[in-house]
Amino acid sequence: MKLVVIGGDAAGMSVASQARKRMGEHDLQIVVFERGHFTSYSACGIPYWIGGSVSDKEELIARSPEAHRKNAIDVRMRHEVVGIDFDRREVVAHDLAGGGEVRESFDHLVYATGAVPVTPDWAQVRGEGVFGVQTLDDGAAIHAWLDRKPQPRRAVVIGSGYVGVEMAEAMVQRGLEVTLLEKSSYPMGKTIDPDIGALVGKAIRGQGIEIRTDTHVEGLDTGDGRVRAVVTPGGSLPADIVVLGLGVRPNTALAEKAGLPLGKTGGVITDLRMRVPGLDRVWAAGDCVESRHRITGQPIHVPLGTHANKQGRVAGINIGGGYATFPGVIGTAATKVCDLEVARTGLTEREAERAGYAYVTASVDSTSRAGYYPGAAMMTVKLIAERRTGVLLGAQILGRIEAAKRIDALAVAVWNRMTVEEMTGLDLSYAPPFAPVWDPVLIAARKATDAVHAAL
Repeated sequence: MKLVVIGGDAAGMSVASQARKRMGEHDLQIVVFERGHFTSYSACGIPYWIGGSVSDKEELIARSPEAHRKNAIDVRMRHEVVGIDFDRREVVAHDLAGGGEVRESFDHLVYATGAVPVTPDWAQVRGEGVFGVQTLDDGAAIHAWLDRKPQPRRAVVIGSGYVGVEMAEAMVQRGLEVTLLEKSSYPMGKTIDPDIGALVGKAIRGQGIEIRTDTHVEGLDTGDGRVRAVVTPGGSLPADIVVLGLGVRPNTALAEKAGLPLGKTGGVITDLRMRVPGLDRVWAAGDCVESRHRITGQPIHVPLGTHANKQGRVAGINIGGGYATFPGVIGTAATKVCDLEVARTGLTEREAERAGYAYVTASVDSTSRAGYYPGAAMMTVKLIAERRTGVLLGAQILGRIEAAKRIDALAVAVWNRMTVEEMTGLDLSYAPPFAPVWDPVLIAARKATDAVHAAL
């Protein structure tokens, strides 16, 4: 049999690797088409390479094309698949480097094209210095721009989601003056609640980053072939580099053209085994697919490398003759801006209300370590629980060192539908260098339990 994979990053190469583990090269031929220059890399690490925390882009590459080829996976780099013919069961690809057209038949097909940055019409200007941040090729282009002479001095980052705040940090670390623009009234508005967002904004400003909220971008000014300014209703902001952090959407143009079913979020629809319904031995995984939210049961698009790797693993196991399912997502994520850490899991207040839940909230301020131990820093933990049952629906954390990873304990609680009262008895670790005797998670659970009881 022959397996053809479209896309050579997290999901696609996880599929190929897992299938190869279960079937040798004499039983399964694997061909992967990748339009870029790299395979199996960490897109999440791009801002940290640009900012200097990671010294070389090669450190972001988990496995090179050569390493995959040694595992009997035929990786075709700089090949973009432009057509899928299900009647003939073959794909058509353009060789971007050498020119010409390639046709490859398949028995199994995996669609793993990832996501593409949201790029409004005003951002599609003729001028250098405007960048999205989605692939390692994008990161390399930004790195080269920052190193050119004369070096850029002023950066404008548009959008304050994960990529936006991380790129703002990277620009600060590179010594640029940074302005962060956000159309909402607070940063990270799509992932956290307004009260936590206000604290995030205050902390980011404390890092020397100018934030302009409630700001709508009208366009970009260019001159001499490069970006010069970002135009807003409040005036123009000079810029030597503009970074677009406006989010991403599933890369499904090819899928739609070929007739793959798309869901409400724009992602490819799959079943629990990552099969595409209605198409024989066709699979999809990664940022191009639609997932199911474990709390609401509704379709959702959450483009994260964690999900892409898991979904690819599931598809690869099934293609290789095993059995696996993908259980859904709850939106757990973390990021940082300089020394500020932000994390979330489950539902925000807005998402809980939209899903029809009645809920209570509880927020506590505590320290990451015993208050008397050196390095103890303040952190805020917010819990959202169902009003009648006390089931934990979501959580958000804001703090400094050792704050963000506490979200994992809360993610486990959300995943397993624990009540906040059950959480008060969790046997969490304690030692002064790591936590106060009452961990912030437990303090928040106690306060949320009181709120549930008061609402009965």
